[in-house]
Amino acid sequence: MTISMYKVSVPIFVQYLTAQSGCIDKLQAHIDAKQLDPTFFLNMRLYPDMYPYSRQVQQASTHAARCCSSLAGVEMPNMPNTETSLAELKSRLAGTIDFCKTFKPAQIDGTEDKDITIKLGNNERKFTGQGLLLSFSLPNFYFHCTTAYDILRHCGVELGKRDFMSTPVNL
Repeated sequence: MTISMYKVSVPIFVQYLTAQSGCIDKLQAHIDAKQLDPTFFLNMRLYPDMYPYSRQVQQASTHAARCCSSLAGVEMPNMPNTETSLAELKSRLAGTIDFCKTFKPAQIDGTEDKDITIKLGNNERKFTGQGLLLSFSLPNFYFHCTTAYDILRHCGVELGKRDFMSTPVNL
């Protein structure tokens, strides 16, 4: 049985980025109810050598956009990681979701064996399409989504598994 590259990428990215946006809504409600400083949460990290919450959200959106654009062979949008507020993070997520939704199955399916080279800082990594999606993009995407969620839970924001997952897609 063949698994659709599109079905295990675009709908999954959209589902979990939507969930991240919902977590920001709950974070904002938490901040408002307790009259807290949003900057605390934006800069919160689980350990000093880890990215803060804001960067975890940025990285999740970057991995989704990079994967879709690489598989489809289109230019990735410029995403410079300059967001400094919850509203800006929500806007970034909305933009990434909209970008991912522009892709059609015909652009992604059949890219399993496509040769893809991505730049990571000063380095390049070579993948097949399937290798990029399954061994790099999805694991990194889930890692950053999970870490962002965990930071908020650690800080007392009332979130549950449903908030992390959003509404599962029917593939």
